[in-house]
Amino acid sequence: MAAVRLGCAERDRIDAHSVVEGLPTAAEIAEASARLDDPSGNQLLVEYKGSVVGYSTIRWWQERDGTWLYLHRGHLLPEHRGQGIGSAMLNWAENRVRRLVQQHGTARTAVFGANAMAAEQDATALLLETGYRRVFSLVEFKLADLSRLADGKPLPAGIRVGAVGSSSYRAAWRTVVDAYADAAYTKRWTFQSFLATAAPACWRAAWEGERMAGVALCSIRRQDPTVGEVEELSVRAESRRRGLGRALLLDGLRCLREHGAETVRLYTGTANPHRSYDLYESVGFRRRNEYVRYRKPITV
Repeated sequence: MAAVRLGCAERDRIDAHSVVEGLPTAAEIAEASARLDDPSGNQLLVEYKGSVVGYSTIRWWQERDGTWLYLHRGHLLPEHRGQGIGSAMLNWAENRVRRLVQQHGTARTAVFGANAMAAEQDATALLLETGYRRVFSLVEFKLADLSRLADGKPLPAGIRVGAVGSSSYRAAWRTVVDAYADAAYTKRWTFQSFLATAAPACWRAAWEGERMAGVALCSIRRQDPTVGEVEELSVRAESRRRGLGRALLLDGLRCLREHGAETVRLYTGTANPHRSYDLYESVGFRRRNEYVRYRKPITV
């Protein structure tokens, strides 16, 4: 399966270092597969002459508005495309999702979901031909040289920025969740899920008195300790337009640099009503990739 991903890289112009969807190792694919609900039932392998030439995976979750998203993602080596195999993989995924929806009792709010990087012309064409529509995309940014950071500005009166201790984890989680209250297509995020992926070495928060006003959740990439990631940058609605986002971002970037990062990645959704592009670009980030999210109604 890792070889399939590598074999698709040139044709699909995959960014190997992407934090959205790069080139996973065999160990990373095995780890992700182990987290699937019923891996044997929700993962399809395509073989040709004894070798794996493609595969599809199905995952699902509930979004904040109650929508159940059933996401299928397929990968097929370029030399096996154009022969109906991709269509067969998509048909398998949709039929499997229909059975899952019936089992789960989610038909009223369930939809098909599919992803494709903007450069994946073959996958994009297949999805559009079969009735999927683009609903939003994720734009990935890269800060190529962390040794050069933009200057910070004085914090507003009464604001302090510092590390996030364990006693503040729930406040940090709530700050992120509340910041996405008006954002579409956002996954329900429990405190338990937040803790399960916690890597707090470079988490930074802004406080106004005793109240947490914003957070920057930054981490070192496990796959490459020279790459940092800004996983979340969230400021509460009543504290926006005061420079807190920039202050938090710069403080998190300095921390990543101190921990050995040389470059940094982050991504943001086009459905995000706050559009943080200007902030990221003002600090030195540049756009790298676009990852498109497609959906289609489920007919049983």
